[in-house]
Amino acid sequence: MRMVPLSVLDLSPVTSGSSGTQALRNSLDLAGLADRLGYTRYWLAEHHNLASIASAAPEIMIGQIAARTRRLRVGSGGVMLPNHAPLMVAERFKVLEALFPGRIDLGIGRAPGTDPVTSLALRMRQQGSADDDFLERLQELLLLETRGYPEGHPFRSVQAMPSDVELPPIWLLGSSDYSSQLAAAIGAGFAFAHHFATHDAAAAMLFYREHFRPSALRDRPYAILGVAVVCAETQEEAERLASTLDLNALRRSKGEYLPDREKIFRNRTRLFVGTKHAVLDRLAPLIETTGADELMITSGIYEHSARKRCYELLAEAFGLPASA
Repeated sequence: MRMVPLSVLDLSPVTSGSSGTQALRNSLDLAGLADRLGYTRYWLAEHHNLASIASAAPEIMIGQIAARTRRLRVGSGGVMLPNHAPLMVAERFKVLEALFPGRIDLGIGRAPGTDPVTSLALRMRQQGSADDDFLERLQELLLLETRGYPEGHPFRSVQAMPSDVELPPIWLLGSSDYSSQLAAAIGAGFAFAHHFATHDAAAAMLFYREHFRPSALRDRPYAILGVAVVCAETQEEAERLASTLDLNALRRSKGEYLPDREKIFRNRTRLFVGTKHAVLDRLAPLIETTGADELMITSGIYEHSARKRCYELLAEAFGLPASA
């Protein structure tokens, strides 16, 4: 099997009987472990008005985690650009890059990461259109960085501060062919969310690689494959831990608690469950068919100790270079 670097996507899950505060502290703890185990990146998601997810402000958590780790690249998986003024995104990530040079990633998403009403609450004081203006916001972010506005444009004199710091590497996130096409066209990195996508991962990732145009952002393509994994010492234990993810997926999709075996089965086609050897065997063909340069693992296991053990087992399986 072709071994690839491993990374972490963390949503800071809030479990029943716990709290958002504890979920964020668990993220700090898991990031420290990932750093010691030899993972490459640790990305934080952005979601709003979801009781089961505490990750609402990735920029804050990026700074906290980068300050507590030594080797990890830390980034957003991602900043949901429709919710933010591009200038604010640029300045926040320039500040992070200034504080932790060479260790920050700027992952950008097209979706708002929430329901329509909450999305309106996030945007209602902005003067942008209520329609999908992702491309305009992305263009504004890039033009601010390159000082590409023409003479006479009101933003020509606007600089994202600190002006002597470059934006960290930009990654476009996606679960369909849209972001793969856009990432290839502008020459950005690409991360595909296999863990909730219905679009074929191989089609999106191979298109990106085949149509990539070198740019000031990146001279060659680099594609990260995001996958959901539940790994444990035994298959039986992995299945037990995965049952909570099955029910959580149903709650998100239907707003109810009753089991639905058809939906569970469909979700399981995107979930890798088992021992480290079983998971490795299942991941191997997907890595080959997608040509993934890197795997980004998300594991929403209910028990924090079991979630940490999952990442330990995967590090062993992939032979990551642990540090003392």
